[in-house]
Amino acid sequence: MTPVPRPTLWISIAGVLAVTAYAALAAVQILVLNPLAAAPGGLSLDEVRAAMSNAGESLMPQAVLGILGAGVCLGIGTAVVCVVTRVHPIVPAMTFLAVLMGGAPAYFVASFGPGMGLADTFGISGADASPWALPLYAVSALAAVGVLIGAALTSRRRGPASATA
Repeated sequence: MTPVPRPTLWISIAGVLAVTAYAALAAVQILVLNPLAAAPGGLSLDEVRAAMSNAGESLMPQAVLGILGAGVCLGIGTAVVCVVTRVHPIVPAMTFLAVLMGGAPAYFVASFGPGMGLADTFGISGADASPWALPLYAVSALAAVGVLIGAALTSRRRGPASATA
């Protein structure tokens, strides 16, 4: 039995940690930071939640955590498959970059309902009022660049595809 390539193991561990940190920041942004920044009058988080509840709205924490948790599960699954199959380190590196790249759309989906609940409750825009979504978008954009660079480097190393009859 061949050992797991050490870089594959470390990239998988770092990838799971990065995806988990991304999901955690996204959850805090959606459920805490943005409601505090969006609600008028400097309300506390409990006051924001109470006002939303009185208006028949919610921050929908179960849906938010479910959507963001799916990314963490995807990251864990990726790590397990990469370690068990002993793949080349480029595989987990590119896969985790792709998962992080998909974090921005996941963040948008997870934050849409709570944003609309805030908008309906307080008569404000449903857009992010807190600047803490920007690091999430930046990480996803940098991951997209990383995927493109990794694909270019990998394809250059292999050379052009040969046409066989």
